[in-house]
Amino acid sequence: MVRLGVIGYGYWGPNLVRNFSEAPGAQVTMVSDMRPDRLMLALRRYPSLKTTSDYRELLRDPDIDAVVIATPVSTHYDLAMKALQAGKHVLVEKPMTATTEQALRLVEEAAVRGLRLMVDHTFTYTSAVRKIKELVAAGSIGEIYYYDSVRVNLGIFQHDVNVLWDLAVHDLSIMDYILPFTPYAVSATGMSHLPGKPENIAYLTLFFEESLIAHIHVNWLAPVKIRRTLIGGNRKMIVYDDLEPSEKVKTYDKGVTFDAGAEVKHQMLVGYRAGDMWAPHLDVTEALLTEATHFVRCVEGAETPQTSGESGLRVVRILEAATRSIGDRGRPVELNLSEKDKKRRAVA
Repeated sequence: MVRLGVIGYGYWGPNLVRNFSEAPGAQVTMVSDMRPDRLMLALRRYPSLKTTSDYRELLRDPDIDAVVIATPVSTHYDLAMKALQAGKHVLVEKPMTATTEQALRLVEEAAVRGLRLMVDHTFTYTSAVRKIKELVAAGSIGEIYYYDSVRVNLGIFQHDVNVLWDLAVHDLSIMDYILPFTPYAVSATGMSHLPGKPENIAYLTLFFEESLIAHIHVNWLAPVKIRRTLIGGNRKMIVYDDLEPSEKVKTYDKGVTFDAGAEVKHQMLVGYRAGDMWAPHLDVTEALLTEATHFVRCVEGAETPQTSGESGLRVVRILEAATRSIGDRGRPVELNLSEKDKKRRAVA
């Protein structure tokens, strides 16, 4: 039995406690939050829980094997580092840290201590994204040309991060999971419409050495909620709409073919292919329960982390570079890839 403590019982914390309470082999024993009203809420739902306003009490508890962190981004590094130093396995909410340097230190600390460090990239545990990865890995869509995503809504304005760190992080984690490629540079533009607040609308472009380009549009000021992604290949194309009640993933046997004309060698003839649409059956298991179960299995040593600290590091590196690009009016910023990421890109 893996015993867990959860730090933070605000917006996302209750979802984590609920799913870990249902995950096989897991037991949530303590919750920490600085607000007494939130602790009372946790106690009303889970009377057997220990609660504390001092997270250090949770870290000192020898019966707790792992810590789940659901607090503001600015606190992630300090809490995760102290948890690792206390000998606890760690699952931290996205994004993993506020800087690349912090993320790298956490990855190194976990490795030295032989502990599991995972990031709550929830979307990668949905049946829809897992199916997309399966299709990409099987070569069903062929050579990938583009990843294009729109993730907009009339959202909750965050005070400590801009819209990229809040919304684009989802697409970056999905791309890191399903694509065998690593971008080498990013360009981003954005705007804040509230004085002194982070950007509430942004456009992010990622550049790859392969014939692939990715574009992400995120916005807190849209009148409608859209969660739609297009993935285009030379064989098939995928439409992923997370707001669809059932057919979230659709594959289209549509595309174009390029052939050099026999009579005019310098003329390229374009042919259009229109085939069937197919919507695969998807599992309805809640993504967070799948993730919680996976984390427990990783702590037990039975599985390898799907959203490891290394994946969290890659996502934070892109977000940090994108923020610099916004500050320089969209100037492309190259990513300082680790040797492991360079090998990952070379193998792909």
